[in-house]
Amino acid sequence: MQDFLQQTLSGRPPAQRQGSNAHLHWQWHDEGILSLTPHTPTQQALVLSAGIHGNETAPVEILNLLLTPLLQGEKPLAVRLLVILGNPAALRSGKRYQHYDINRLFGGRWQQVADVPEAQRALQLEQALENFWCECLDHEIRWHLDLHTAIRGSWHTRFGVMPLNSQPWPADFLHWLAAAELEALVFHRAPGGTFTHFSCEHYAAASCTLELGKALPFGENDLTQFSGVQRALAALLYGEALPPVRETPRHYRVAQQITRHGEQFVLHMGPETLNFTAFPQGTLLAEEGERRYYVQQAREYVLFPNPNVAPGLRAGLMLVEESEQTQALEL
Repeated sequence: MQDFLQQTLSGRPPAQRQGSNAHLHWQWHDEGILSLTPHTPTQQALVLSAGIHGNETAPVEILNLLLTPLLQGEKPLAVRLLVILGNPAALRSGKRYQHYDINRLFGGRWQQVADVPEAQRALQLEQALENFWCECLDHEIRWHLDLHTAIRGSWHTRFGVMPLNSQPWPADFLHWLAAAELEALVFHRAPGGTFTHFSCEHYAAASCTLELGKALPFGENDLTQFSGVQRALAALLYGEALPPVRETPRHYRVAQQITRHGEQFVLHMGPETLNFTAFPQGTLLAEEGERRYYVQQAREYVLFPNPNVAPGLRAGLMLVEESEQTQALEL
C-alpha cells in the first residue's frame, strides 16, 4: 500500500491487505482502518484518527503526508499505531456526514439511531479501538489524537478539546500538545459521545480532539498553518526530537451547553461569529419557546455555535478561561 488516503477514497479494498518493510508490519482491517506495528518493541500505543467529519480535509491530508513515508519504508516507526479515517463515505461526498454526526454516537449512543449507516460505522470504530487497546501491554502508554477542523473560523486557529477525565492529565501529554503549537485547550466537565471521550472513558487513554483551522475542500488547505502540529506528530511517530514549546496554551473549561430541542430554536449569533468570541454577563445567547440561555459568568466565550444541528444535539458550548475565573475568585 502506497497511499492510504487514495486507497480509502477509491471505496475498494486493497489488492494486498497486509505487508512489511524494513521497519514495520502493516495490516488493512477494513475501510479506513489500518494498523502499523514496528518490528522493535515500543513503549507507546497511539491512535491517530481524522475524517470523522467528511468535510474536514486538512487533518486527513496531514495524516496521509505523515503515513506515506512509513508505508514506503522511508521512516522508522516509534509507536504501535492505529490509523483511522472515520467516515469514508462522507469524505468521498465532501459532506460533514451522510445522515447523522458520528462524533455524537460513541459509547453505545449509536444504538439510538441504529438504522443509519453512521451508527454501524461508530460500532465498527469502537470495535477497532477495543481490538487495538486490548493488545496493549501493561507498560504501554495509550494516546488518542483525533484530528478535526471547525465549521467556523476561530480566534484560536489551533486548539484542543479534552474529554472529561477522572484522572489528572499526564504531564508529557500536555507538553506534547503545547509543543504542537495549540493556542488553547478546552476541558469538558461532562461526558459526551465523541471518539476521544470513548477512548478516555473506556480505555484510560490520554486523548484530545485537535481542531486545526476551518473546514475546506481537498486541495484548498493552507497546511503551513499547521506545521507545528505536523512537526510534533512526526516527532511522535518517527521517534525524533519534539519541537520546543513556544507558548503555553490558554486553558478554558466548559461553563454551559446550549442544546437545540426542536424547530423553535433560535441562536442569537450570526454566521460570522468566530469560535472564542467573548460575550458579557447577561447576554441572551439562544432561546426556544420559554427556554432561554444567558451568559452566566462575568465573561463567557462561545465554541462550536451551530443552530442547524439535529434536535437534541449541542448547538454551542460556552466557556470560561481558567485564569480569568481564578482572578475573579481571588478578587
